Amino acid sequence: MIDRRRFLAGAGALPLAAAFGASGLGKAFAAESGAPAGAGWRSFEISTTVDLAAVEGPAQVWLPLAGSDDAYQIASAPRWSGADGAARIVADPASGARMLHARVGEGDNRTLTLVQTVATRDRTAATGSAAGEAELARALAPSASVPTDGLVRETANRIVAGIEAPAERARAIYEWMVENTWRDASVRGCGTGDVLAMLESGQLGGKCADLSSLFVALARAAGLPAREVFGLRVADSRDFASIGRSGDVTKAQHCRAEVYLDGQGWLPVDPADVRKVVLEEKLPLADAAVQRFRERSFGNWEMNWIGFNTARDLRLPEGGPAQGFLMYPAALTAQGTLDCLDPANFRYAIASRPISA
Repeated sequence: MIDRRRFLAGAGALPLAAAFGASGLGKAFAAESGAPAGAGWRSFEISTTVDLAAVEGPAQVWLPLAGSDDAYQIASAPRWSGADGAARIVADPASGARMLHARVGEGDNRTLTLVQTVATRDRTAATGSAAGEAELARALAPSASVPTDGLVRETANRIVAGIEAPAERARAIYEWMVENTWRDASVRGCGTGDVLAMLESGQLGGKCADLSSLFVALARAAGLPAREVFGLRVADSRDFASIGRSGDVTKAQHCRAEVYLDGQGWLPVDPADVRKVVLEEKLPLADAAVQRFRERSFGNWEMNWIGFNTARDLRLPEGGPAQGFLMYPAALTAQGTLDCLDPANFRYAIASRPISA
């Protein structure tokens, strides 16, 4: 049962979180749960449980929260229980990424449960939202993992040589990604998104954070605002089994990308899933079904996935560790940082279930 005291504490923290809602999925939480009116919407309940019973001493936990964009995703106010120490919603001041932060003392209840209700509908090129100057400036700026100079710029310039129109530049980078990168199943988790290391080594294989970050870096280097969107698969896919997950979604994290086009807004893209389909469905890139999916994945997202945030190369609030991105649960203990890619030993689980209208 959800602890009402924790729910009220979260509600009290919402004005602070909403103040940072300037960068994608940043609108305030909806007051009510369930799908909005209109065709195509469906709702999911996502429960995250962290068990720190085996951890000695005090600990801190950070759990990413789904954001809202009226066009394709609406997150209701989250609820939580357990972890008797202080728990509240906090935000990364640079990106606006919101998360639940909990301090767990030695004598506290050491199990924390977070419940989020999120409504989604499939996203198309027609649902792009406009952005302000500050948001676009952030989406053009380099970061530690996503540089835009040197080899990155040289590669981008080769890809878009002779192409002036921003939409055509974005499409050229997307097609280059699909043709030249691959999914590397040996990479842990979603990868690290270290763009320069990929280009310097010539090894353009990786997972979704690697490939999405490479797309973003190349787009920015070509003068196009772009950003990663970090999230979680929450339902089966209509297209391919490999790009859906339901029920136990503990290891279903997935990173996508957006590029901004004047007059159109944020355009969704996902070259990483094209390469995932090729590898995991054991289909050649030239296969007709793969080609149809390739075409759709420039400008469309199937929303069997929820987006958390667009934060990159951040330090977690309240004295937390540095993170390349925030897509997994994070915890800091007296013994150090727990491995987010080892949920069996970190001891967290994430479950998703559909909510009937």
